Amino acid sequence: MFKILDCTLRDGGYYTNWDFDKTLVHTYLNSLNNLPIEYIEVGYRSIPIKEYFGKYFYSPVYELEEMKKITNKKLVIIFNEKDIRVEHVEELLGPIKGIVDMVRIAIDPQHLGRALKLAAEIKKHGFEVGFNVMYMSKWKQYGDFVAGLKELNGLADYFYMVDSYGGVFPDDVKETMDLVRANTDCKIGFHGHNNLEMALINSLTAIEYGADMIDATILGMGRGAGNLKTELLLAVLNTKYDWDIDFNAIGNAVDAFDGLLKKYEWGTNVPYMISGSNSLPQKDVMDWYTTRVYSLNSMVRALQNQKNNIKDNEELPTFKPEKSYDKVLIIGGGPNSVEHSKAIIEFINQQDNLAVVHASSKNALYYKGVNADQFYCLVGNEGHRLEKVFHDLGDFTGVCILPPYPRKMGTYVPAKIHDQCFELEKITFTDELKESHSVLALQTALELKASEIYVAGFDGYQEASISQLERTLVEENEFLFDAFEKAFEKDLISLTPTRYKALQSGSVYSFIC
Repeated sequence: MFKILDCTLRDGGYYTNWDFDKTLVHTYLNSLNNLPIEYIEVGYRSIPIKEYFGKYFYSPVYELEEMKKITNKKLVIIFNEKDIRVEHVEELLGPIKGIVDMVRIAIDPQHLGRALKLAAEIKKHGFEVGFNVMYMSKWKQYGDFVAGLKELNGLADYFYMVDSYGGVFPDDVKETMDLVRANTDCKIGFHGHNNLEMALINSLTAIEYGADMIDATILGMGRGAGNLKTELLLAVLNTKYDWDIDFNAIGNAVDAFDGLLKKYEWGTNVPYMISGSNSLPQKDVMDWYTTRVYSLNSMVRALQNQKNNIKDNEELPTFKPEKSYDKVLIIGGGPNSVEHSKAIIEFINQQDNLAVVHASSKNALYYKGVNADQFYCLVGNEGHRLEKVFHDLGDFTGVCILPPYPRKMGTYVPAKIHDQCFELEKITFTDELKESHSVLALQTALELKASEIYVAGFDGYQEASISQLERTLVEENEFLFDAFEKAFEKDLISLTPTRYKALQSGSVYSFIC
């Protein structure tokens, strides 16, 4: 009979930075007490890392002791092999003997040799050992890894096939299990990701083919597209194998995590599907979705470039302005660029040698007929947005500027204005955020040789109602404005209301009265 390991807190931590509400955790543990789950993986045990990671990234002893009092399951922690060495084992495991039952090791197959030494040291401390070997769909590429599986005997209690990319199929599961069995007598586990929504059928295939352990998480909570849903697996086992399941307990666990699902919206989507079907890392997709605002088209294009092993799908001529300007006005996508557009247009039309740079084309249509040369920053999906804003680009007279080659999200420019599109040679005032709207607009202003730079429509947000994405954008812009002013000793004067501290407050109305 196979066993189930629930790893919601560990795998779900990729969304919460390994912090979970205490009440939620207690509800989770009490619910699982009434379900046929043998192991609970509560998180990592880690050596100190500079950036912030939460409670279940370190799994402090007092927390494990409290959980042990609540749960009737075996507790599991995991080591990230890339960070943990033999000399760390005593410090990390000595205090949790008798509390934790199993230590799993997350392993890159290319580092199996190091993991074997780590496992031997863990075994000396009396713990069960699990090998979670990543990148299952690429194991055949690592010949030394396959040969090294013979060394597992006596060291690993469970050898996990981890479908890191979420792209394997049932036949792949069977073939890989045969490969493992031909080289070791270790018990086999399976950890499925859900990019192609194959986690359930792959797990059931593994079960029917004799797997000894299956991983799952509540609501499928986990990195990227997520994992096999614990509640789905149990429902199927109830029907298919007549397992006795307390569905009230399942309901309580699901209800506890439902708020997090609404907040973080994990699960598969088109980019995750593409990354899964092509064995591409889903970390990038997760970062794009959770920390930046990129369109589906942008993400798919970036993944296709990765698949084709190319830096970028197009290289453009370098931007070399035909003339310089005394002044540049950078227009952002904030509501104030619309609210005060009449005054801003009057300001533009009164200037003799001013260029307009649109950091975003969101509100660019309001300024279509102004008496000034206009430049449009095309980042990510801005080319598609430009097409929607201007409908028919047949009379488009502006110049489009893209980040330096290669671009992380690939390149898209509208066909009708292809000859009006150029890329910057380099970003000169920062080494960070080289593909943001603001950095592109600021560098364009420098290329235009402006001695005075104004901005409008960079409003900022009310802190009380700000989302994480908005907060990230504010922090990035604040950093860029400050870096720009320090590098070139140029004040950025906002003509409209702004909450950015790095901008100098001004008023468009003071210039046109």
